[in-house]
Amino acid sequence: MSVRVLVILLCLIAGAAAALSWINYQLAAADIGPINSVHYEQGVFENTQPIAAETGSKLADILYRSLTEERTAATPVAPLPLTPLTHHQLDALPNNGVFYVKLGHSTVLLKIDGRYWLTDPMFSERASPFSFMGPKRFHAPALSIEALPPLAGVLISHNHYDHLDEASIRQLAAKVAMFYVPLGVKAQLVEWGITADQIQQFDWWQTTTNAQTTLVFTPSHHFSGRALTDRNSTLWGSWVVRTPNAAVYFSGDSGYFDGFAEIGRRYGPFDTVFMESGAYSKDWPQVHMQPAQTVQAFNDVKGRYLVPIHNSTFDLAFHAWYAPLEALDQLSTQQGVALLTPQFGKIMSATEPAATSQWWRPYVQSTD
Repeated sequence: MSVRVLVILLCLIAGAAAALSWINYQLAAADIGPINSVHYEQGVFENTQPIAAETGSKLADILYRSLTEERTAATPVAPLPLTPLTHHQLDALPNNGVFYVKLGHSTVLLKIDGRYWLTDPMFSERASPFSFMGPKRFHAPALSIEALPPLAGVLISHNHYDHLDEASIRQLAAKVAMFYVPLGVKAQLVEWGITADQIQQFDWWQTTTNAQTTLVFTPSHHFSGRALTDRNSTLWGSWVVRTPNAAVYFSGDSGYFDGFAEIGRRYGPFDTVFMESGAYSKDWPQVHMQPAQTVQAFNDVKGRYLVPIHNSTFDLAFHAWYAPLEALDQLSTQQGVALLTPQFGKIMSATEPAATSQWWRPYVQSTD
């Protein structure tokens, strides 16, 4: 069997599974009620600036390239380091202030004035509809779901496998007081067994307050979907998190667009900015940023400390696994940007962070 035929068969299998899931999603969505948004038309959400349509053949070509193209340094030469972490260490932190720990990919655990929050929980072995194939983790999560403390909230940026993971959501349900999600994602979580009153969904620029923590769901330039059947049926975005004494920004996934400057005007400056840098390619320039664009977006939102996310956990593009960190390291030196690259599991302050190292260097394959 040729690789191309195998690709087509796998796409057909995934499509059949997605179609069944789509039916269940539609039933849940019907119970929740209609979506009302100026960004929603004829059953799909739209970016503020149009993205060129990707045909099925284009997606198949990308998948074929991923299976056949010779790669350089797609994965680390050894298991990546994790800083030892327990929830007891987190509980011992002061209950005033904002602290964070990168757990992997775009999953960040925040301790905000004594209460815990989580972004885009992805704890599974693969970012894929399949348990036996697809992008596999380079490292274990820095803290398991079982070891997590109770969570005041989970912030979801969009419905893609590497950001909204079914197994993780199901396991987290009993630990989470509230899931904060983009429009349309509520039905997805209900389909997975989360109770409707445990979910609050948002359009762009909508805000809520939890204790003294203010949350704002802000735009990004991206797309959503778990298969071709549900493309852009749910919204995507980023999150502003503000307290009386600190502010952080979580970008989710995004191509570079003028919305970053608008977010900076409305809600900046930010102490710590978790900005996407990874899984970029010439094949999808409008939905993921090149490293130089990540730095520009960080400046647009008026950040103080740049913490890159969306890298060093999965192989999701064609660049070397360490390329985003190397590029940002050089760019930040050239442009005077305060770049922080903490190891997974390292506890950091959002306002008074410790220095970080180029931890990835020993895990880079030598080309000599």
